[in-house]
Amino acid sequence: MTLPVTSDGQGPHPFARDRLAALTEWWGPRPWSQIAVILGIAALLLWFGMNVAAALQRAGITPGFDFLLRTANFQIGESSLAFQAGDTYLRAIAVGMVNTLKVAVAGCLLATCLGVAIGIGGLSANPLLGGLVRIYIETIRNTPLLLQLFFWIALARNLPGPKQAPGGAGFYLSNRGIFVPALTSASGWLLPMALLAGLGLAAYLAGRVLPRRWVWSAALALAVAVLARAGIGLDVPHLQGFNIRGGLSLSPEFAALLTALTVKFSASIAEIVRAGILSVPTGQREAAHALGLSDWQILRLIVLPQALRVIVPLITSCFLDLAKDSSLAVAIGYPDLVSILNTTANTTGQAIEAVCIMTVSFLALNLSVAALMNRYNARVALRGQVRR
Repeated sequence: MTLPVTSDGQGPHPFARDRLAALTEWWGPRPWSQIAVILGIAALLLWFGMNVAAALQRAGITPGFDFLLRTANFQIGESSLAFQAGDTYLRAIAVGMVNTLKVAVAGCLLATCLGVAIGIGGLSANPLLGGLVRIYIETIRNTPLLLQLFFWIALARNLPGPKQAPGGAGFYLSNRGIFVPALTSASGWLLPMALLAGLGLAAYLAGRVLPRRWVWSAALALAVAVLARAGIGLDVPHLQGFNIRGGLSLSPEFAALLTALTVKFSASIAEIVRAGILSVPTGQREAAHALGLSDWQILRLIVLPQALRVIVPLITSCFLDLAKDSSLAVAIGYPDLVSILNTTANTTGQAIEAVCIMTVSFLALNLSVAALMNRYNARVALRGQVRR
């Protein structure tokens, strides 16, 4: 690069020095070497893409995503959306995504509840309880998730049949699944859920200018009226003939996957909760005891709000790992996104496109989880700042 010099021959012009400094700050040292490396990587990717396109052409496969609108000639064993053989591959992939979201969201909620309870129990002064918690955590954390998954699916499939299924009061455990009571709506769920969502948003906005206790009391009364108007009822499962009818049924595959994810990540969350609670200075607990607060009040009002600043970022990583590890469902036959995309790739030959859809889907899922948790973490951190 040729730099202009001043008329007295004493080096580059100041404007040229500013441009050189900006270029060095942007690219760092040796910018031309970096540009050459980038061009080399781009050329390598271009060569790889041309070879892949040539191989697909020789195999008679046309690259693209037109296959999404073709008919999928396979059945899906478990689906929250209506699906039958003959629907499009796009709908089949949507079914897989909903199944993945269902197990991921439920797993995060259950693992958090169980992990918090175990983490708090591990801090108990009772040596028996503390020892049992330590054994649980060390056993679960040092056992592969796939092995736990095989254990739970074997247990689920070896449960007794419906006639001998243990349970009662609307709860049954059988080799055909887990049956629990379910809420029903005479007018469908779309309108009541939309009304409840709008009511919650209105209450949140009104709570900024009006007393929150009044606003949420009125919102709760209106929500009860909406549910009563929608004809909400409770469908309790019961034994009828050789099968269990009514209620909500969870397939053995879904139950095994959800249990494995909950148990596995509850152990990690328990350790995170324990570390977060121990990070709060003991002097604050002693001061709260001196003020006459109970142990539960100290934990709820003083310890946990401060411990959340340590807990939330680490739990975010657990949630991301749980969402990704839900792809192990393919090992036990649960029709999640990975399983359906594998079937799609095998039947259409569009393996590269299927992998791209899988990558984008999990990336979008994990980035959404991270964005929500980071937003909550910012609120928690703001509460802990000292305002002047």
